Amino acid sequence: MAAFSGDLFLRRSQLPLLFIMPFTLSDIVPWGRSFEEYRAMFALTEADLGRSVLGCGDGPAAFNAGVSRRGGRVVSVDPIYQFSAGEIRTRIEATFETVLEQTRRNAATFVWDRIGSVEELGRVRQAAMDEFLADYEAGRLQGRYFAAGLPALPFVDCQFDLALCSHLLFLYSEQLSLSFHVLALRELCRVAAEVRVFPLLALDGRPSRHLEGVLAALGNSGLTAAIEPVDYEFQKGGNRMLRINNP
Repeated sequence: MAAFSGDLFLRRSQLPLLFIMPFTLSDIVPWGRSFEEYRAMFALTEADLGRSVLGCGDGPAAFNAGVSRRGGRVVSVDPIYQFSAGEIRTRIEATFETVLEQTRRNAATFVWDRIGSVEELGRVRQAAMDEFLADYEAGRLQGRYFAAGLPALPFVDCQFDLALCSHLLFLYSEQLSLSFHVLALRELCRVAAEVRVFPLLALDGRPSRHLEGVLAALGNSGLTAAIEPVDYEFQKGGNRMLRINNP
């Protein structure tokens, strides 16, 4: 069964490959969120959008396209970016209905206010992925999409003002160890002055068992971390983000 609720779905047995290349396109089930969802998930202000931003694990989300259209500075990283737009589109088409059917089966675990139905969810996600695909090839040429991932990023220290990680860390607590989480977050803090992670729930809807250990490890590294509410909740109880500042 595919892992559920992320920007980029993987078979659970394959999940660690998300950030360990190489992997094959058949291993993934692409699923992207909109620019407006990113704004809500990460409590992004106009000032935030004027900073240099790294999106880590963005998959086929429309965030990069949305920021770039507004004249912002953004780079997205994900192993899926080793593939062409045509290859990613074909994979989206092959898996789209399967994801919606899984959503119907698990509908009680979601909040249907911002998005009112499974059918509307399909339209919103498809529009986001279409926006990504329209932007992708030009964005790769411009250096806005990199085929890379955690826990080692191809960027210099403090290259970005803000790093965002959506629906990877904490969500996949069963598949990714505490040590992976700590290494990944330290790496994000190496390349960015501020890091935000959303959500803080695991796939089963419970708070991640790694959260307490991560907070302790970050504190021991001299990093300041805080859990903050956000104005977004699709996975029930998933309305908090982790903000980390690197002094």
